[in-house]
Amino acid sequence: MSTDKQLQTKSGVDQFDVEAVNAAANRPALYAARKKIFPKRTRGFFRQLKWVIMIVTLGIYYITPWLRFDRGIYAPDQAVLVDLANRRFYFFFIEIWPQEFYYVAGLLLMAGVGLFLVTSTIGRAWCGYTCPQTVWVDLFLLVERFFEGSRNQRIKLDKGAYDFNKIWRRVAKHSVWILIGLATGGAWIFYFADAPTLFLDVFRFEAPSIAYFTILILAATTYIFGGLMREQVCTYMCPWPRIQGAMLDEFSLTVTYNDWRGEPRAKHAKKAIKEGKVVGDCVDCNACVVVCPMGIDIRDGQQLECITCALCIDACDNVMDKLGKERGLISYATLDDYNSNMNLATDDANIIRPDRLRDKAGKLLAGVKNTKLQTIVRWRTLIYFGVWAAIGVVMLVVLSMRERLDVNVQHDRNPLYVLLSDGAVRNGYDVKILNMTPVPRTMKLSIVGLPGGEMTLASSQDEPQQSIVLDVEPDRVLPLRVYVRTDPKLLTEQPTKFTFLVEDVFGDETSQELVKFETPKIFETSKIGE
Repeated sequence: MSTDKQLQTKSGVDQFDVEAVNAAANRPALYAARKKIFPKRTRGFFRQLKWVIMIVTLGIYYITPWLRFDRGIYAPDQAVLVDLANRRFYFFFIEIWPQEFYYVAGLLLMAGVGLFLVTSTIGRAWCGYTCPQTVWVDLFLLVERFFEGSRNQRIKLDKGAYDFNKIWRRVAKHSVWILIGLATGGAWIFYFADAPTLFLDVFRFEAPSIAYFTILILAATTYIFGGLMREQVCTYMCPWPRIQGAMLDEFSLTVTYNDWRGEPRAKHAKKAIKEGKVVGDCVDCNACVVVCPMGIDIRDGQQLECITCALCIDACDNVMDKLGKERGLISYATLDDYNSNMNLATDDANIIRPDRLRDKAGKLLAGVKNTKLQTIVRWRTLIYFGVWAAIGVVMLVVLSMRERLDVNVQHDRNPLYVLLSDGAVRNGYDVKILNMTPVPRTMKLSIVGLPGGEMTLASSQDEPQQSIVLDVEPDRVLPLRVYVRTDPKLLTEQPTKFTFLVEDVFGDETSQELVKFETPKIFETSKIGE
């Protein structure tokens, strides 16, 4: 029976005393205006680590296209090059052809498994340190601080009227942001052509239109994502915060506020202690909040928005140093260690009492668990690492054993064979010889296993022969139209299998492909003989 209050009018129509939960008048807006975040600059180990990673990653991105690697006079000398025109990928001494795309697939698999490994061990370290969004936001914040000053100065400037001081600072900041965006797009296109040549072509307005289009698109996305949207990209656009929950377990390291030590908070701890109150180490200074680029309070616990950049750890450690207390009120910790310490700090009334974890001298007891790096070594992470390493080893082995000479053969579909006037049978083949080295090579193409078999090139007037010597250009495919003929009386089966063999005349590399030689049916062959 329904619990709603039901009324019946004189007309017999039922009326219900109920309210529409999602009525248009009560429905909250689906869009909320972004509240600007002005993170304060902090100092500490993790801030320095982020500076180093930012410099290294940006350096790799911007400098790599300009690195040179000598492959000889027949190949490009750019160390890393995606040559779409010739369908080649160069990475220093490694050259990948289209049919070897499985190497790229292997790298993607390693990247995916590596991301799982990192997340299951040290949480969202990718997000906090090496994600392009994080790196470029750090760079944009550096520019913002340079032109607009400290956090308080930026807030004051943002609230102030648009006078000359505010206008020139904003124009300068956004101009540099746009230049960074253009440099980002420009660096990207240099991976797809010779960097010095394309650089000059861009400024001479002689580059392909797709190059300018790519620069503008990447410049716009870099400027918008890094300068305007910032934390919204991580919160609303990136799927990884939703996925990472499945990667974490009770032994994963995450940035944690240790409320077993910090609660209850007290801004005036000395006064509270004199009054006989129990206080924790947290003085509610909000230093952890003011440095957070995501605008969250880590003391609220694990949150989707947290990218574990650990800047709150640096800020809190600096406060603890000033108060003469142990560092680690906010720290990298595992859920297992956190729960263990919470059990020690909680009394029978389920109230947190941090004094239960300290001795008479005020030092933390030996029973308090401090997370160590050894905790990340467990079966789950070992399996991830094993899979990641196995993929890498297999790729290295295959890469070291791969042949740089190949041959592909395709038999004619129609007609399968041609009867010649002298009684011989001819088959047509499309042969492609791949010279996957940056030097010219001399190859010998032979047929093996076909009794009486001879071949000739469609473009040649030479007499049929069992082998042909060919010159193949460096890093190229040599397409050939080959006719193979033989006397069907010499064949014992139909179709007859034989091999196209390609040999490097001045080397030891060979390649072969097994194909079929089609002839008329046996009874038809006998009639031909008659």
